[in-house]
Amino acid sequence: MSIRLKFNLAMFLVFAVGFAAASFLIERILLDNAKQEVALKARIMMEAARSVRSYTVEEIRPLLQRVKTDEFLAQTVPAYAATENMKRLRNTYPDYSYKEAALNPTNPEHKAASWEEDIIQYFRNYEDVKEYTGVRSTPTGQYLFLSTPFKITKKGCLVCHSTPDAAPAAMVKKYGAHNGFGWKHNEIIGAQIVNVPMAIPIARADATFNVFMIILAAVFATIWLVLNVFLHLMIIKRVNKIAAKAEEISKGDMTVTEFDQSGKDELSSLGHSFNLMYRSLSSAVKLLDRTQA
Repeated sequence: MSIRLKFNLAMFLVFAVGFAAASFLIERILLDNAKQEVALKARIMMEAARSVRSYTVEEIRPLLQRVKTDEFLAQTVPAYAATENMKRLRNTYPDYSYKEAALNPTNPEHKAASWEEDIIQYFRNYEDVKEYTGVRSTPTGQYLFLSTPFKITKKGCLVCHSTPDAAPAAMVKKYGAHNGFGWKHNEIIGAQIVNVPMAIPIARADATFNVFMIILAAVFATIWLVLNVFLHLMIIKRVNKIAAKAEEISKGDMTVTEFDQSGKDELSSLGHSFNLMYRSLSSAVKLLDRTQA
């Protein structure tokens, strides 16, 4: 097996291991960055919903409470305001969603789905947890969900949700006497849940990964080519010259020129030793010829 072949096999092994390691690490980093990007979008949506709730409580509700009507004005409810605002967002971004899911909501639209019930139960089991995130696989792709518990911390909320008799008659008339009652103080009754699609960030991460791996492969190929040229010019070519001269001498040709030993590397040292051996051998042959003559 030639030096060139051994060198290329070693280089191929090193590059293969490096390429595989780089592929694994870069893919993990890009996917983590994609998830962080999606999580940031989810938090922005969550904060937007909270801002709408706060604005409704502080600005809208006091104004609407002055309106004299027998009808229940859902616009005074923070959950209604936040949900309706996010519905309008979905007109532009249909894959994004926000829901105030509850196990026993007043408005049936807020009834928790089975996977949302699991989130609510998780918050009930671990009351110290303030945020829970995860990834869901759906027929339309992967979604990252971000959720926070909805806990009854203000006793004023129980005016509408303790018993039907204590609730506003207009609310009972609109939603019925069987939904959204029996809530207790400091009880986690639901969760605010944001869903953000991961398809675009993951596709972007995949495209970046492919470009990076192509560039890395091109860099490896360039390094391999440069090293092969260097190997040929600095080692193999010079070794072949020494071997050729040694073969000529072994056939009895004592007229070959000495090896060019310029330089200070190991091959120059080898050339110097070869020249010393050649001179000694040449002198010995000449002395032998004179003796025989």
